[in-house]
Amino acid sequence: MRMCLTGDIGGYYTTGAVNTRQPFGSAGDFVTSPEISQVFGELIGLWFVSEWISQAKPRQGVRLIEVGPGRGTLMDDMLRTIARFPEMAAAVDSVFMVEASRGLREVQKNLLCGPDSPSAESKVGYHSTGKHLGKPIVWTETIKSLPVEPDAVPFIVAHEFFDALPIHVFQSSPSAPTRSTRHANPSSPVMEWREMMVSPMPSSDSNSAAEFQLVLSSTPTRHSRFLPDSSSRYRKLKQTPGSVVEICPDASMYVADFAARIGGSHKYPKTNPSGAALILDYGTSDTIPVNSLRGIRQHRLVSPFSSPGLVDLSADVDFTALAESATFASDGVEVHGPVPQADFLQVMGIRERARALIQGADQQTARVVDKACSRLVDRGPNGMGRLYKALAILPENSGRRRPVGFGGDVTL
Repeated sequence: MRMCLTGDIGGYYTTGAVNTRQPFGSAGDFVTSPEISQVFGELIGLWFVSEWISQAKPRQGVRLIEVGPGRGTLMDDMLRTIARFPEMAAAVDSVFMVEASRGLREVQKNLLCGPDSPSAESKVGYHSTGKHLGKPIVWTETIKSLPVEPDAVPFIVAHEFFDALPIHVFQSSPSAPTRSTRHANPSSPVMEWREMMVSPMPSSDSNSAAEFQLVLSSTPTRHSRFLPDSSSRYRKLKQTPGSVVEICPDASMYVADFAARIGGSHKYPKTNPSGAALILDYGTSDTIPVNSLRGIRQHRLVSPFSSPGLVDLSADVDFTALAESATFASDGVEVHGPVPQADFLQVMGIRERARALIQGADQQTARVVDKACSRLVDRGPNGMGRLYKALAILPENSGRRRPVGFGGDVTL
């Protein structure tokens, strides 16, 4: 997945945008929530304003961080919204965009700063000046490049980011007999995790459009020896033959980084936890994803093993694994959610904002706004409001305060 999506040669995101092929939007392969309606980004910006208010309105040190920003539409709508709250706008020191694609970084810079805005290189990455707040916007390839400072107030957003991170797939299989197990009870074989590996399709299979396939490794791999043992959720399935689990170590790494920035860690102590992270993606609430790897091209599901580098790849996000990783990484954070996107956006006021936009608009515009907002909160079997979920990471407060959208209200 990593090679196909962000590889230097032929990567879906890293090469496609440079060659003017845009993955996003109606002319691309898929449409994301910020592209559907400006209301989505406005409500996300409003959520961070509510968190800033609930955390006693820190007057400085606020850092807005987005991972996987796409074309920059979400951050553009967020910054435009935050600009309407002068006190918070003044507290923002800088904006950080974590983006692996050079082409997409340029697209984001043109939108957030203007095509004629000069840019310069710094220790972290490239930076320019944003058009909404007049604050520095910094681009970097990885979140590891961003300094972790104890006095910073990080507000982090990750929208449809975790679903594109590479997964490992493991299946519980009988272990090969050894000298010690050869005379064991055959009715209860010793089980071990085997990794599903990507392999070329046989040349004899000319009817398949896929160029690759998944095959079960004949022996344990270095990943199968420790990843499935990283959580009791996986260990419980080991003795069930044929059990399959999908694990995303990169997701754990990123969410652990979020947690350390907000709540501190052994490596980065933080006396006063502050900030928040909001994750919006599609995936499972309380089960382990299985067989969720998919390919998307021209708004249609295709084999993830066809046309490498030309097909978007994604897999369901394991929200429970994210929550476990966050609380394991830092004692100074707590996790809220996940909740369905429909519930989150309804509480944030999507209908009220849509009515405000429709008021005074012509009939065609009103119809477009209403249709877009309805799509975001659609609770049907394949509706975005049901499939997509929101999860929040906040400073630990023993559950005394729940954030807006997760059962709480703004605390003044």
